[in-house]
Amino acid sequence: MRNSAKGKPEASSGIGTVPAAAESSTGSVVAVTRALDLLAAFALGESQLSLAELSRRCEMHKTTVLRIARTLAMAGYMVQCEDGGWRLGPAAGWLGARYQSGFDMQGVIEPMLRDLVRLTGESAAFYVREGDYRTCLVRVEGPHPLRHHARMGEALPLDKGSPGRVILAFSGQAGKVYEAIRSRGYHLSIGEREKGVATVSAPVFGLNWKLLGSVCISGPASRLSEARLQEMAQDVMGSANQLSYSLAGARSMNTPQVVSTWHP
Repeated sequence: MRNSAKGKPEASSGIGTVPAAAESSTGSVVAVTRALDLLAAFALGESQLSLAELSRRCEMHKTTVLRIARTLAMAGYMVQCEDGGWRLGPAAGWLGARYQSGFDMQGVIEPMLRDLVRLTGESAAFYVREGDYRTCLVRVEGPHPLRHHARMGEALPLDKGSPGRVILAFSGQAGKVYEAIRSRGYHLSIGEREKGVATVSAPVFGLNWKLLGSVCISGPASRLSEARLQEMAQDVMGSANQLSYSLAGARSMNTPQVVSTWHP
């Protein structure tokens, strides 16, 4: 309430005042977003965090963190330790287990490959390691009549073509070629495994930086010059990072410089 020019009380319009639990312009509820930020503050291998560290990571005042943590603790999502620190509670584990039990890997990969096809106009595929070979697990064809054809499930050499070389590089393969791949985060090849075929690939990771496979864009070399492949490399890496995010459940993913070890 406020006074009007005549001295009579006037109803407040509410403009400029946003309650703590109000929805933002994006439609998100602030309190829920803050609670999720608090749960996501824990990194893999961290058994507990102090109130001060949670406050720093979430960029929230300690009193706000404490209030949210206590609310989450009432539902079993956080637990306060004897020394005053906080750890994730059993309810967080149950939620993760339910997610894993209903997870459809192909259902996550295929839509992202379709987005990559729309972005680049070329065929996209996801490769995994099978012993000394690589296998196409999911593939989405591009719109061009002239395109590279690959059969899902076909065993192909790891050391021929960018999809396999990326898998080898981020599995720890030694050599200058693989060191360079790890450094830039992608690899391109023209006619290496199949004459007239050009590809560019980037790695996909899961939890704890476990290598899952590689995302690849492929097409005829007559259309995909080295310059064009370099341009598409950023799109491929972006899609690979988004896929890593979806498969690992992390808030943000970037290709690591350290070598990951993957066991098929």
